[in-house]
Amino acid sequence: MDLSTQTHPGATIGQPAEPAEAGLMSGWGNEFATEALPGALPVGQNSPQTCPYGLYAEQLSGTAFTAPRAANRRSWFYRIRPSAVHGAFERIDNGRIVSDFSGLETPPDRLRWSPLPMPGTPTDFIEGLVTMGGQGDPGAMTGCAIHLYAANASMRDRFFYDADGELLVVPQQGRLRVATEMGVLEVAPLEVLVIPRGVRFTVTLPDGEARGYVCENYGAPFRLPDLGPIGSNGLSNPRDWLAPRAAYEDREGDFRLVAKFLGNLWEAPIGHSPLDVVAWHGNLVPMKYDLRRFNTIGSISFDHPDPSIFLVLQSPSDTPGVDMIDFVIFPPRILAMEHTFRPPWFHRNVASEFMGLIHGAYDAKGEGFVPGACSLHNMHSAHGPDAESWAKAVAVDTSKPQYLRDTMAFMFETRLPIRPTAFAMASPTRQTDYHQAWQGLQKNFRPTP
Repeated sequence: MDLSTQTHPGATIGQPAEPAEAGLMSGWGNEFATEALPGALPVGQNSPQTCPYGLYAEQLSGTAFTAPRAANRRSWFYRIRPSAVHGAFERIDNGRIVSDFSGLETPPDRLRWSPLPMPGTPTDFIEGLVTMGGQGDPGAMTGCAIHLYAANASMRDRFFYDADGELLVVPQQGRLRVATEMGVLEVAPLEVLVIPRGVRFTVTLPDGEARGYVCENYGAPFRLPDLGPIGSNGLSNPRDWLAPRAAYEDREGDFRLVAKFLGNLWEAPIGHSPLDVVAWHGNLVPMKYDLRRFNTIGSISFDHPDPSIFLVLQSPSDTPGVDMIDFVIFPPRILAMEHTFRPPWFHRNVASEFMGLIHGAYDAKGEGFVPGACSLHNMHSAHGPDAESWAKAVAVDTSKPQYLRDTMAFMFETRLPIRPTAFAMASPTRQTDYHQAWQGLQKNFRPTP
């Protein structure tokens, strides 16, 4: 039985996809149970002496065995062969992937890049990854790396897993069909995908080309934020996150298994498809989410609110209330605050911000920040609206609401400074004149009323 094909619902920009994609299960953090053949899941125990259909039982842990139940993540697989069946790993070239940021000189400058161009030769998803920056240490399980990808070829007989971190994939152009051990998910621009640490997968490109962003989370797994005073509903609703149903490949051949481990890429021969899980149950699972389903909370009195009201996912740190990574979006919304500056205000943060644009325009920037572009504002670098955006904001009639439509920007925010890679600093896509965006802000001071 081959992996089933998922179909994209064909949703338009600004509108969510159809309520239920065929073959998917819903609910962030749920305990799922799914089987591709009837009776493949053992009844009443995880590891019986013999499994149905001659399958092997195997557990994949995403947290320590002793982690509190509410935070514990693991899944049980029932597969044709144990995942241990493969050859020895050998080091391969890391390409443009970087995981050691310790020796990188990091300027306090505000940085911005134009979109990554499509490659001129066949390049799959893993080959198309390029690290723009990061901080921390995958060996210490803290910090993150931020990558871009541009690919024009599907992964052929090649499979990948990341032992260093959880992957948050944000497509900007072109769909990704991601076949995992636990089933198939297809993600399109305006959707995101979370792949847990250690899950094996392969990526094909239904549209021939694809480009987007990846946050590699070395630390605690992403979770939905608590809502606090917002109440019991809002932001990203758990039921809108979709998980795959069990599907499997029973396929033999000359395949390769690529692992990212302690910052390097390793490759081992494998004589069968590792996507051979016939049934599984648990709560460690890849999941997709349609950003258009985000329930935006707005201010209707005065003052632009903090961007935490747009928080989709968080990776907590060891400091209560301070996340290692926040995934924040800036979705279509209504600005109804009166007598206030409506775009994001000028600010200097202790956190570092890496922004990208999926679709449309961002209300705090004019030219230069286009879909596929990205920017980095490290800790305490001063930023905010450019001169043109400021001029529009102070002249707008705030007695009337503004409708921000056809837009979707996002931010990877981290408590650590983000060190840009040598590639990022020397890239021809870097906009070396980015600082000019603020030079048109003039002195308006009047010492008398």
